[in-house]
Parts: sequence; structure tokens; C-alpha cells
Amino acid sequence: MLFLTSTLILGLAGGRVLLLPENSRPSKKHFDNLTDTLVDSVHINFDDQTLWVLNVVLTLVMFGVALEISVVDFKQLLKKPKPIFIGVISQFILLPLITYLLVLITAPLPSIALGMFMVAACPGGNISNFIAHLAKGNTALSVSLTAVATLFAVFLTPLNLQLWGSLYAPTAVILKEVAISPLEMMKLVMLLLGIPLVLGMWVNHLRPRFAKKMAKVLKVVSLMFFVSLIFVAFYNNSAIFIDYIFYVFWIVVLHNLVAFSTGFSFAKLMGLSRQNIRTITIETGIQNSGLGLLLIFTFFDGLGGMALLAAFWGIWHLISGLFLAGFWGYKPLKKETLV
Repeated sequence: MLFLTSTLILGLAGGRVLLLPENSRPSKKHFDNLTDTLVDSVHINFDDQTLWVLNVVLTLVMFGVALEISVVDFKQLLKKPKPIFIGVISQFILLPLITYLLVLITAPLPSIALGMFMVAACPGGNISNFIAHLAKGNTALSVSLTAVATLFAVFLTPLNLQLWGSLYAPTAVILKEVAISPLEMMKLVMLLLGIPLVLGMWVNHLRPRFAKKMAKVLKVVSLMFFVSLIFVAFYNNSAIFIDYIFYVFWIVVLHNLVAFSTGFSFAKLMGLSRQNIRTITIETGIQNSGLGLLLIFTFFDGLGGMALLAAFWGIWHLISGLFLAGFWGYKPLKKETLV
């Protein structure tokens, strides 16, 4: 209860204390609306130049990952498709569904809820390959799953956002007001992820040795640029994050924990090897928040709650992912058949 049983509201105006009668007291709904407006009026300092750099960095990161993927890798997946199948279901079906249930339970601000749907609709983050390696997971599976998830994301990211956002009444209002085109979003995802994936695989096919050397350099450089961009954005918007972080901190931590738990539980339930369980866990918990943030600024004009959630997710999943990798990295795996 915001005001307990008090019948008076104290307000300051020109140094005087105003006593408002009970019948003129603002309702809880009124204050909720004020909070929504306050959060959504926040403008994160992401100018056109910064967005352009983010576009380039995301493209380079995807291109660097694709340089290590060959047609042979996809043929191998066809022989043992179970881990990939489980990973795709975990990312694009279970995580959005669990996110919807989490939104129903926690009832966050509408724009923050839509930010949660956006993050859940995105494919696994490219940094997941690096974290899977540190965690002694199946790096080959991680890279392959990134490629497959990227292809699916072209269609499933816009569709999942539209589906789950429309099912939840408060976010359905935002989607109706913005009137985004899933087709336009598909085009942008294809441009950012699909084309670099195909080009990287093509270079690998033509010049495999060159691609391998180039991948090592490009992955490190692009990753450094990406992480630097996140922290520069945080620095430029530090006052905003400090003032509004409490709106998204707990929900991002909880949502990320639920994402990791979803991947772990489903992979374990389906009888995968421990190494592959680690990989599916990481792929489900590390989302491409950079893509989500770019889509938010492109189609939602940087809507405050959405942007705050995606931006903080981009920082938090690095922390939680590295912590999980450190824990698993010191925990030896018994030799086992990969399933």
C-alpha cells in the first residue's frame, strides 16, 4: 500500500505544506501511470552514429563466427541433430513461453515486459561461443547452434515478439500504437545476421586456411569492440542507469537466471551429455541483446523501459555468463559420449 491508511497527502509548493482531502488523493492507478510515463520518457543517449557502429560491430561479430563454419559442419549436424534440435526448442519456444509466464507472475511495467519479450525472442548471443569454451562445453555445438539459431531468428525473432507481446494485454497496447512490421524486422535481422553468416561460410569454403586465421583475429577484435561499445554506452548514460536501474535490475537478474535454468533443465531432461548440457544452458541464457537493442531503437524509438532492460541485460549476461563459466571451468568433466 502506497499510503497505508492515511487520509491526507503532504505536498510542497512554494515552501508551504498543502493538505489534500481524501477524495482528491491520486489513486494507485494514477501513480502507476505516472511511473510508466516517467520510465518511458527516459531517452538513452544512442545517436545515429552510435547505432551505425553497433550495426557494423554486430555484423563483424557474426561474420567472425561464420568464418569457422563450413558446409561439412551442417552435414555433421544432420547425422546427430538431437542437440541442435533441443537447443532451438529451448531458445525459440521454451524461453519465450517461460518469459511470458514470468511476466504474468511479476507484472513489470508494460515497456519493461515488452523488453523481456524482445530479449527472449532474440537468438543466442555470439559471445556464447567464447563462454561455452571457458565453461568446457561443446564449442563446436555452440558455434553450430549460433549459426542455426541465426537462420531461424530471421523469421522467429519478429514472430515471437509479435505473438507473446500481443498475448499480454499491457504490451499489446504498445505494439498496436507502434504498429511494427514483422516483415521489415525480418529484413533487418537478415541484413545484420543472415548475410554475414552466408558470406563467412562462403569465405571458409573458398579459403579455409585464410578464414581460420582471419576468424581468430576478427572474433577477438569484434568482441572487444562490442564489449567496449556497451561500456561506453553505459558511461555516457551513467546518470540514467543510476537513477532508473532499480526498475530493471531485479527483473533482469531473475529473467537471466530463469533462462539459464530453462536451458539446463530441458537439456538434462532430454538426456544430453554433461558437456552438451553446459552448452545448451549457455546458449539459452546468453541472448543477443545487442540485436534486441538495435531493434528497439529502430522500431520502438528507444522506448525507455525496453531500452533500459536490453541494455542492462547486455551487461549482466556477461557477468553471469563468466561466473557460470568460471564455476564449470574448474569442475572437471568425466569422459563421455556426446549426445
